[in-house]
Amino acid sequence: QVQLVESGGDLVQAGDSLKLSCAASGLTFNSYIMGWFRQAPGKQREWVAAISRAGRNTNYTDSVKGRFTISRDNAKNTVYLQMNSLKPEDTAVYYCAADKRSNWYSDSVYEYDLWGQGTHVTVSS
Repeated sequence: QVQLVESGGDLVQAGDSLKLSCAASGLTFNSYIMGWFRQAPGKQREWVAAISRAGRNTNYTDSVKGRFTISRDNAKNTVYLQMNSLKPEDTAVYYCAADKRSNWYSDSVYEYDLWGQGTHVTVSS
């Protein structure tokens, strides 16, 4: 059974750090570009970060550059999102997603084949 399972979401204060994990199973993990998305209440799901299959290349949406770091451990079939200097506007459900077809990352939800169930991140001011 192909599955992505996120964990690590929590209620934190502004300025705190949090590390999200996404464990993959039932797929050839290193065949997939991995991405993180988030969806705040009443808003569309937005792309946050992506990492290439071997982990050599990363990219971020402008609002998280310098604060968030995406990484992956292909031996553990896991992708991470280290979030530092959190802001209230980072509050959202965070989803990991897997893209097998693209040559490099896409910021479109339609390019990602597999999705996790999401983990909640709440940042209080």
